[in-house]
Amino acid sequence: MRQVIPAAGGVGLLLRRGEQLRIIDPQGGQSGDLVAFSPDGRQRLSNGRTFDYGGKIYLSKGDVLWSDRSERMLTIVADDVGRHDFLYSPCSLEMYRIQYGATGYHANCYDNLCSEFRKLGIEAEPLPSAFNFFMNVDVRADGHLAFAPPPSRAGDSIVVRAEMDLAVAVSACPASTCNGGAPPRPLELEILGPPKASVGTLLSK
Repeated sequence: MRQVIPAAGGVGLLLRRGEQLRIIDPQGGQSGDLVAFSPDGRQRLSNGRTFDYGGKIYLSKGDVLWSDRSERMLTIVADDVGRHDFLYSPCSLEMYRIQYGATGYHANCYDNLCSEFRKLGIEAEPLPSAFNFFMNVDVRADGHLAFAPPPSRAGDSIVVRAEMDLAVAVSACPASTCNGGAPPRPLELEILGPPKASVGTLLSK
């Protein structure tokens, strides 16, 4: 059964080792943020370790996302899009104030992700850099970063397999810069392939 992530909203969930999470872009052109922790909160997703062990910054099918304690967290097992970002941190209220001049509250991935982790019993702040699926960022020869519209089309998806028990939060990014200038749209989640045999219980909080 699919679960909808509302436009500019977030969803948190628990994955057991071996389960697969499919993230779908139902309308196309929408990016999102994914952050993972071990269920006890002691390990967190690390872009730095992922770059260390993968030797590249652009990830797709077959690549592994590592924890800050050098353990495998997620493996990308299917990818319709093939372009994602692991450099940018989740958008935050402070970012909207500094870069866009926002004066009131603005929905943001940082708050979405932290709120969903709190529901799972994890105090996630400060958040690590998120895996920004479908986000299209180029690194230019001079080192500058440039956004392009997400290449995901309606119905495209990415599938990741949990390599350990995980607490995961996903946000549908509200930043128009990350979505080709378009307003935020919903995403969908689907858990696939539950293990046939028990792999142990999630660690107690």
